[in-house]
Amino acid sequence: MKKIVFLLEEPSMKAFIEEFLPRLIPDLEFLCITHEGKQDLEKSIPRKLKAFRRELFVIIRDNDGADCRAIKARLIDVCKNEGKSDVLIRIACQELESWYLGAMDILAAVYARPKLTGLNLKSKYRNPDRLGNPSSEVIKLIPEFRKIEGARRMGMAMPLEKSDNYSRSFQVFIEGIQRMLKSTTGKKVRLRIRRE
Repeated sequence: MKKIVFLLEEPSMKAFIEEFLPRLIPDLEFLCITHEGKQDLEKSIPRKLKAFRRELFVIIRDNDGADCRAIKARLIDVCKNEGKSDVLIRIACQELESWYLGAMDILAAVYARPKLTGLNLKSKYRNPDRLGNPSSEVIKLIPEFRKIEGARRMGMAMPLEKSDNYSRSFQVFIEGIQRMLKSTTGKKVRLRIRRE
């Protein structure tokens, strides 16, 4: 199996991926490269694609209220201009914290907040990708939350079985990784994420 290089907007996504992916796919060899925001990430893509010609790539960045399709189309064009058309591009809608809010019961358990359990059943949290500012929502619910430490904790706890994660962008991320691995190995990689 080829190594996957993750090009990431920020350190908190790296902290999450480094804890979550080895639990999800134990034999996966990967490297996370963080950047100082969206512009830094987008400027570095051509250099990274040239430097790691033989590896597979996954680019993850936040949406932050922008048009997901336009962002993805622009990033696809950047990759194609460098001769790489097999790059997996995923947009966290709106932010990484949407993924945590999608697994509210896990967030409740990780931060010992039993009152948060079942909050995904309320209309406000049923579709966490539609929240305008998920990081602010997490801090309202858990004032002591810190981005990198929270990413590690959630990466260690995010469920692997039929998940109660309501974030569609999280589910699409997992499905994309599954497709990428299947296309390179020829074998179906069984991931257990609930589909709505």
